[in-house]
Amino acid sequence: MRFKRYTAGVAVAAMLASVAPAQLATAQTAPDTPVAGQLDPSAEQAPQRSTPVAEFDLAEGLVVLVNDVPITSYELRQRMLLLIAMTQVQPTEETLPAIQRQALNSLIDEKLQRQELARFEVNIPDEDVDAEIAMTAQSVGITSEAYLAYLAEAGVRPETVREQVRVETGWQALVRGRFGPRARVGRNQVDQTIQRISAAASRPQYLVGEIFIDATRVGGQQAALNGANQLVQQIIQGAPFMSVARQFSSAPSAASGGDAGWLIQGEVLPGLQTALDNMEPGQLSRPIPVEGGVYILYLRDKRDGSSTSMVNLRQVMIEVDSEASDEAVAAATARLNALRQDLTCDNILERSRQEPDLLGADLGESDVDDLAPQFQQVARSAEVRSISAPVRTPLGVHVLAVCDRRAGGPTAPNFDEVENRLRGQQLSMLARRYIRDLREDAHIDFKG
Repeated sequence: MRFKRYTAGVAVAAMLASVAPAQLATAQTAPDTPVAGQLDPSAEQAPQRSTPVAEFDLAEGLVVLVNDVPITSYELRQRMLLLIAMTQVQPTEETLPAIQRQALNSLIDEKLQRQELARFEVNIPDEDVDAEIAMTAQSVGITSEAYLAYLAEAGVRPETVREQVRVETGWQALVRGRFGPRARVGRNQVDQTIQRISAAASRPQYLVGEIFIDATRVGGQQAALNGANQLVQQIIQGAPFMSVARQFSSAPSAASGGDAGWLIQGEVLPGLQTALDNMEPGQLSRPIPVEGGVYILYLRDKRDGSSTSMVNLRQVMIEVDSEASDEAVAAATARLNALRQDLTCDNILERSRQEPDLLGADLGESDVDDLAPQFQQVARSAEVRSISAPVRTPLGVHVLAVCDRRAGGPTAPNFDEVENRLRGQQLSMLARRYIRDLREDAHIDFKG
């Protein structure tokens, strides 16, 4: 049985990335001042050097009870070592509290997930765990044995990796099984999203990586800001952005290494927009405080929004030449106004054949800029599947059916791509709500 892979192994694959250290920009005053320097968080390669075991001390014993299931100091240390190996965030006096907090949060979630998997009798067999680890190792060109040996050099035992892969794979299967039918996306929702993308095709767009530190999970806004500052410094020093995002970010994009996709100017929070406007591709922002937490942005690319806009039109017209009287134009306009109330994209051509002196035509898909000037405003602004008011041209009086609209060019998403993206967002939201509800209902007893 194969599942979409959001496992810890994927994060380890990304942490094997080679990242050129960024340098601080000269201006360092405003929170949204970018950090200069070229990053390549998507590059992946096999490890070239050993990873020393991080040095830190934890008191032996019980750390937390989660519904009477213990988390021990051994488990916490193992998870911290795995987190350090995944992200290459160095365990310093400043970063250790954030590493420990993140490791403990992930262990609590994992205990709750494991309890749910047992309740619903979801079992992931050893061969599926082996396959997940093998796929992760293969993605960076090494064997499973070399992959586990790399982690072992960092002090992470193979059983720690295997059990995390098992629980995360099972959790994704459980979420899809329970909530997949609810993550439905209607055609209207997809059409509206495509329309929004098309309408924004002329505005600047940004390909963004994001990390969001949720203040409620780290002890408040100041703690979130302090933690974000530490993460920025670690990324500057070489920690791969994708790996840090996977492990520390609370945004839905964390599962994909912080990949937020293309964002459109004016459709992000004002503070984030200010940062993006001042950044160049390859730059990392400073921490950006927002309500409820702090963002770190990585601008992977940007474009000026010159994508073409494509529209699919059908029309019915009455021929009225440019020399016709005002009365003739008014009569044609009145006739089409009376007819348009009953027209749709589906019936406009058939209706045009049923009445004399009406000419129907399927104009197909066209670049809006290539249309007659009189048609362009309708093509750009009318709602999809709407019927326009009568439009006068030198050839006659027309009524247009706007049957589809999309962004043109190779980067324009098609229907299936938008549908899958929206379904994934809904499923991610349901998964976050699921674990949040489990936490709220759980008895979590911290033992200091």
